[in-house]
Amino acid sequence: MSLRLALSNINKSYNGKSVLQDCSFSFDKNEIYILMGPNGSGKSTFLRICALLEDPDRGEVNFFSGNDIVKKDIELKRKITLVLPKIGVFNATVFKNAAYGLKIRGLKKKEIEEKANMALEFVGLTHKKNQNALTLSSGETQRLGIARAIVIEPEVLFLDEPTASLDPHSTTIIEETINKLREHNRLTIIMVTHNIFQAKRLADQVLFMYEGGIVDHGPNREFFEKPKDERAYRFITGQMVY
Repeated sequence: MSLRLALSNINKSYNGKSVLQDCSFSFDKNEIYILMGPNGSGKSTFLRICALLEDPDRGEVNFFSGNDIVKKDIELKRKITLVLPKIGVFNATVFKNAAYGLKIRGLKKKEIEEKANMALEFVGLTHKKNQNALTLSSGETQRLGIARAIVIEPEVLFLDEPTASLDPHSTTIIEETINKLREHNRLTIIMVTHNIFQAKRLADQVLFMYEGGIVDHGPNREFFEKPKDERAYRFITGQMVY
């Protein structure tokens, strides 16, 4: 059974400056959620708290299996993963980079080989498997980061600006990969992007953040055709200066 994520009244400050204020939201299973908003609205902090990489100052983050709250232990953390905008790779082959998460989990060699090869095929990097990962292009490196994330078969995948600074071809490949993941792997994807057109192409649901709060949200078409919040409207029509 897939995990469901719910946040209740999340607050976070750094050095006395409030970054998130009373953020509450429940993410259903097997959908793509896009987080949008101007720079400094708290999107990346929100994502890190969702992924259990940071603790909120106040509020609760809970994962549910059915109606039961899942204990925040190593087993839960193995079912969720975050891909950052800049991927750090090891000085090793593409295959070894993709297989790393399986190796540290102690899987058998044959199983590691099968799963890593499947992940690389999924992101279109099979032909690069024996190449040193440090020689990949930025688009290929980002795809390797996604392969490294999905090889552990997460139930919730967090993506922070996965196509930032990439060329259109690499962006298209990553968007196709994200859509395939949702269709084939039955996982929930929660993604930050500044690209309004990308959000329209990918999102099932859109959340709009402004100054540390979730001020608007809704299904893709409903959000973009008739946002409820004036700030969301100005953002998606290009009228907001930030």
